[in-house]
Amino acid sequence: MKIGIVGAGSIVKQRHLPGLRKLEDIEITAVANSSLASSERFCAEFAPEALPVERWQDLVTRPDLDAVWVGATPYLHAPVTIAALEAGKNVFCQARMARDLDEAKRMFAAAVAHPELVTMLCPPPQGLRGDAYIKKLLAEHSVGTILHIHLQSLNGGYLDPSAPPHWRQRREISGANVLTLGIHTEVLQRWLGDFQATAVTMQTATPVRAGYRIEIPDAIQVQAQFENGASGLLEFSGIQAGQAVEHLQIEGTEGTLSYDYLKEEITLHRRGKASAEQLEIPDALAGEWQVEVDFVKAVRDPSQPRPHPDFHDGLRYMRVVQQVDELRKAQA
Repeated sequence: MKIGIVGAGSIVKQRHLPGLRKLEDIEITAVANSSLASSERFCAEFAPEALPVERWQDLVTRPDLDAVWVGATPYLHAPVTIAALEAGKNVFCQARMARDLDEAKRMFAAAVAHPELVTMLCPPPQGLRGDAYIKKLLAEHSVGTILHIHLQSLNGGYLDPSAPPHWRQRREISGANVLTLGIHTEVLQRWLGDFQATAVTMQTATPVRAGYRIEIPDAIQVQAQFENGASGLLEFSGIQAGQAVEHLQIEGTEGTLSYDYLKEEITLHRRGKASAEQLEIPDALAGEWQVEVDFVKAVRDPSQPRPHPDFHDGLRYMRVVQQVDELRKAQA
């Protein structure tokens, strides 16, 4: 299986390439990074068998490729993915799916037009280990009727006012995406179903960085309404000075289920009990990182289940991202 990489940054180096190297009969055939020089450096260090390519447009049309691995930042996701699909290539795309809902819709339409090709988005690590167990607990109505969801995703990544803008803070690169909203929306929708953003409050602590005006908030709180009837408060921050927090709390009529993503701890506080019980994820239900395995198996064997998240999953979370962006603009 011959793979071409477009955008060979840290996530490709640290996660995807090592995962692909563990599989048999995989060849990295060509690499197009931000420049020919950076493509050459990547190939020299990580993929000496690959051909450095200057333009991604020349890579996706190569007749010898079976798949295109899109590791670039969001502004390239739609054009590279659509061109690759039209050229008959299977596509793995790094998250977030696209800069905005319109680009996501065009990617989804291209995938639908080529059902013979495998398309997959990179899943978030949050909740990966406990995914199947959380689904089981909710299916067993461990908390009864779900009433409220409280999510916190807080870190100090944007606290330094003297730091230049990160690419995630550049709207021309990241579009409507803000902090970890898309990541956690994907996880919440997988466990709790679709929801809509109904209101937002936000803050930009450092509105100008190195002469660049920041439009993407440093912190945002999203009020949500789930289709299952539950309400939600989703809090995201890059200006938290304390310890990082990645925590989900699902409150119901019969108890509260909590998941600390950083500690991989799941607790259940049942109604009427004095304290919460810590639940161990059963080995048989524990998830693990096998993104590369799932994609390659599906490409090699059409009878295999199509991997998730797929482009339909991406479209679902991009709708929420777009809703939040429109609410943000209405307040600006």
